[in-house]
Formats: sequence, structure tokens, C-alpha cells
Amino acid sequence: MLSRQFVRENPETVRDAIERKGVTGVDLDEILAIDEEWRELKARGDGLRQERNEISSKIGEYKQAGEEEKAQEAIERSQELKDELQDVEDRADELESQLEAALLELPNVPHESVPTGEDESDNVEAYREGFDDLRDLPEEVIPHYDLGEELDILDFERGAKVTGGGYQFVKGEGARLEHALIQFMLEVHREQGYSDILPPIPVNSASMEGTGQLPKFDDDAYRVGARQGDDYDEDDLWLLPTAEVPVTNMYRDEILLDDDLPVKHQAFSPNFRREAGEHGTETRGYVRVHQFHKVELVNFVRPEDSYDRLEALLEEAAEVLDRLELPYRVLDMCTGDMGFTQAKKYDIEVWSPGDDMEDGPDIGGRWLEVSSVSNFEDFQARRAGLRYRPERHESADYLHTLNGSGLAVPRVMVAILEYYQNEDGTVTVPEPLRPYMGGQEVIEGSEPVGESALGAGEKE
Repeated sequence: MLSRQFVRENPETVRDAIERKGVTGVDLDEILAIDEEWRELKARGDGLRQERNEISSKIGEYKQAGEEEKAQEAIERSQELKDELQDVEDRADELESQLEAALLELPNVPHESVPTGEDESDNVEAYREGFDDLRDLPEEVIPHYDLGEELDILDFERGAKVTGGGYQFVKGEGARLEHALIQFMLEVHREQGYSDILPPIPVNSASMEGTGQLPKFDDDAYRVGARQGDDYDEDDLWLLPTAEVPVTNMYRDEILLDDDLPVKHQAFSPNFRREAGEHGTETRGYVRVHQFHKVELVNFVRPEDSYDRLEALLEEAAEVLDRLELPYRVLDMCTGDMGFTQAKKYDIEVWSPGDDMEDGPDIGGRWLEVSSVSNFEDFQARRAGLRYRPERHESADYLHTLNGSGLAVPRVMVAILEYYQNEDGTVTVPEPLRPYMGGQEVIEGSEPVGESALGAGEKE
């Protein structure tokens, strides 16, 4: 969140951030008015408190001097001041609660380098990698959702039967490929200096609020033991939408030491997102699902180091695709598409050739976002109370947080199934993954199970 002082002293900067990020339903003038009244009441309360202390000190003097009438008047005035002070403090507390809630609705201020734009069409392509030496593809690449069913490694119909739309079974060699990808990603990031975290899957409301998922994005999250529209408190639980939430909140309301920084954690987890209203060809198959695996990279750094660390984090996330030799591009996200909490954000999009999309590259196929790499500056740190002490004798200050997926597994799976597809409908296993698959070089699939497979034709 933004500090009160920053909002108070930089209202036009905040107003510009609200407009450039397309945030609606926020009344900055009302927030400033609440803050002004709150400060006036605090000053008035300080004055009343001082006057009451002065009068209280005189009561004894009057009594000692035998001036009982003056002493009684002072006692009565002291009681009046006490009652007035209580009213002022009650109103100030009420305004403070309103102010804290209102500040949570204000977006982070974009870094000066962020391009201005309204939506994804205004994002700026920073660079592409891996397109100079593409492998030979089949004349017609089968989309992953059809290929996955033909190889019997993806089963969306049974996933929907067991749970609902947006869920799936990953089977046989597909499950083995996914496990291999996860282990490979973790190993790559260990080499980059990341320590492993296995986080809890349910997270409380305070944690969701700390990273900015609440109150802004509660409709996208799965609640545990409550209806979606019910009021929530800090003890309510949610299924984590990303491991960013528990890992960032590990150190909530704690003070790290300068010697601790930078802290680099990686966390593998399942992730749960409602993705309400998403449907159509662009989201068909294993692209936009309600449960998926991801490796998340979370960094805690000194403020002066955060933008150098952002560029390094981008390279660390992209190294997974570099080693897998999957073509991709990096986008510098514009203000209207970068998100509520970020000060600057890059997206990494892998190329998947199975479905031609209007916004895909000239050679066909489409882009699939596999990572968002973000610098939040002190926005999350203020919400979650994440501080560090530059020197042991100095006061604590807010640190900066960054994170990025390293990577989202399903979409990398999609890219492999389509980019490494062979003319005969098999899939070549990328060389870096083979040690994690017992040396297996090709995914050939298996025969379907059950009566429903009868008459479906045999694989050639």
C-alpha cells in the first residue's frame, strides 16, 4: 500500500496512477478529506490531553492551598475534557479504520520507465529469443488438447466429471513429463542461489491482504468453508492463488537484518484460481485452468537494489526456456495491463505453434504467458509489515519485494507438446528433461482405458 504521507504529499501522482492503471471506484478526494479530518482530530486530541494534564496537576495544588472551590471546578473541567477527548478519540479511530481500508484500494505508482497504455495492445515487446534456429515442425501441428487426448496423457472430460470445468487429469507419460519439468525448474533455480520452500496451501485473509489479493481480487480466489460473497476476517482461509502469498508473508511483521538480504526463495505449489468467465478457443485445454502447478521465485531486497534485481530475476526465470530451447518473447507491460500492485512488470510469453491466434507471431501459433516478473517496491512490504534494519543501531525501514513465476508448468507443457511434436504424432522429450524421465527420449502415448475407448480407432 502507499503510505499516508506519500498520498498526502503527492495527490496528483496518486491520481495519475489511478487513471493510468484504469482503477475505478476509488475516490481520492474523499481519502484526502478523511486524512485531513483525522489529522485535525489528532491535533485536537493532543491539545485536549495537554490541557487536561495541566488542570489535573493544579487540582492537588488547589487542595493543598485549601482552595476547595477552585479544586472542584478543576475536577469538573478535567471530567469535561476527558469526555470530550473520548469523543475525539472515538471519531479518530473510526476515521483511521476508514482510511486504512481506503488506502488498500489505491494502486501502486508505476515506475517512470513503464510505458503508458490502456490494455495489452499497448505492451512493448522488449526482445525475442530462440527464433533464429527453429526445429522442423510437422506440416500441420496438432493442438495440445487434441494431441493430449490422442496420446491419452490429458483427460479433460474425466477432470470435469470429477470436479468441474477447468480441471483435468494429467496421465501416464504426461504426468511424468510434468514431474520432470517441476524438478528441472527447481534445479535450475537452485543453481541461481534460490532456497527451497514448501508452503502451506491454505492461507489466511491477512496473508492475502499482505500481497494485494484482497480486497481487490477476492472474486478470483477460492474460499475455504465460506460462501464467496460473505464478509471475511483475518482468520478466514483461502486456497493459495500463487505461492507468492505464503512465501511473501513468511516474514510478515518481522524485521530482517541487512546481512540477510537479498533473500531468494523458490516455492513449488499447486495454485487455485476461479478464472470466472474465461472460455473459448484461447483458453481451451491446459491453458487457463482452475488448478495448476507453478514454481514461484520470491525476492526480498534493499530498496536501492530492487531494479537491478528485477532485471536479474527476469533472466533467472527465462533461463528455464533458454535451456529447453523453447522460443519466447519478453514484454514490458504498460500501465493499463501491469496490475494493481506492481511498480514495474515484465511478462515472458512462450511460443506455441498449435493454434493460430490473431495476436500471435507472423509465423503462426500463439503466445502463452508463462511468467510475470514484477517489482512491487515497498507496496507489499507496507501491507505486510516487511522491514529490514540497515544497521543494528538504525531504525527499521521497509524493504522491497519482487517475484516471478519460474515457471507456470501447464503452459510450458503446452509449448513442449506442440513445439516438440513430430510428424507421426509423438513428442520429442527436450534433452534437459530426459534425466528426470529415466532417459526417455520420445512420448508415444498409451492406449485408452475403458469401454469408452472401444470404436475410437487404434493409434497408427
